Amino acid sequence: MNVTGKHYRTIWLKENDASIVCIIDQRWLPHQFIVEELQTVASVAAAIKDMHVRGAGLIGATAGYGMYIATLEAANGGDFDNSLQKSAAILKATRPTAVNLEWAVNRQLHATAKAGTVSDKINIARQTANEIADEDAAFCKALGIHGSGIIEKIAEAKQGTVVNILTHCNAGWLAFTDYGSATSPIYEAFNKGIDLHVWVDETRPRNQGASLTAWELLNQGVPHTVITDSTGGHLMQHGMVDMAITGADRVTRCGDAANKIGTYLKALAAKDNNIPFYIALPSSTFDWNICDGVHQIPIEQRDAEEVKYVSGLCKGQLKKVMITPEKSNAANYAFDVTPARLITGLITERGICEANEPAILKLFPEKR
Repeated sequence: MNVTGKHYRTIWLKENDASIVCIIDQRWLPHQFIVEELQTVASVAAAIKDMHVRGAGLIGATAGYGMYIATLEAANGGDFDNSLQKSAAILKATRPTAVNLEWAVNRQLHATAKAGTVSDKINIARQTANEIADEDAAFCKALGIHGSGIIEKIAEAKQGTVVNILTHCNAGWLAFTDYGSATSPIYEAFNKGIDLHVWVDETRPRNQGASLTAWELLNQGVPHTVITDSTGGHLMQHGMVDMAITGADRVTRCGDAANKIGTYLKALAAKDNNIPFYIALPSSTFDWNICDGVHQIPIEQRDAEEVKYVSGLCKGQLKKVMITPEKSNAANYAFDVTPARLITGLITERGICEANEPAILKLFPEKR
């Protein structure tokens, strides 16, 4: 996507030094645009864990490039395979909920195991990392084309009046390598000339909606309004939301979806007000090994400090301030699970299906 007229992906190899992975450090957005360079497995792991990068697809792509860096580090050690396995374990431990992370690391391990020489392993790891990133962008573009049809139908039913879409957290191009999942249908429909408007949940405690989704939409010229997390239900009750669409960090083979904390409550409100609620995801976000998301998806708990403090721009400087009593305890569950029964449909690169096992497997028969 474009930033001040220049196209960027969220992750890439440095042009003159392919041993360096470049990322957009999202901690500084929307106030500063900073490109960070990663040269070690430790720096990649820190970037994932501390949310320099975030979002299911981008976490997977970053892990893929992290494993490429791991081959470079292993080549300088005594035991290549042992070093690579240790790096894989470090990367897998960073964010437990996003299934793309483990998927990308395992894909790299499988790919490099087929190579004979160390040089071949490095080359294959680099190629595989690029493939993971390219596939992520292609899948997001494709699901955007499929999902835009939903918005078009709503626009037709409303006879061309504005389509109001609610989204939660950031499932935009900043959460993937390009296009995004939840935002991809929005961008596709907007570029077709459909009159639309996006309600952007602020998404406490890290405010990815207010800081990242709003910044994205602003750069693309998409009309939007930032709202508090608890506003969505009120808007739905008063006919001010036509559809809701979010991304996901893990979706079971039966259609349960883990996404940023607060998504479940939006789905409940949508169900109560007969508003369609969609999950947009590339197929790499499916966990084909589990069915019961509420009891089987691990839910990350992050530092309580993220709840107790907020960061923002004050008189030209980024500052962090405490908003709770100093001695108050805080809990910080990063994700919740929306049961399949609350989801109208899943938007994937292969098309749209209901959130149930038979429908999902019809789109992905190779997973039967």
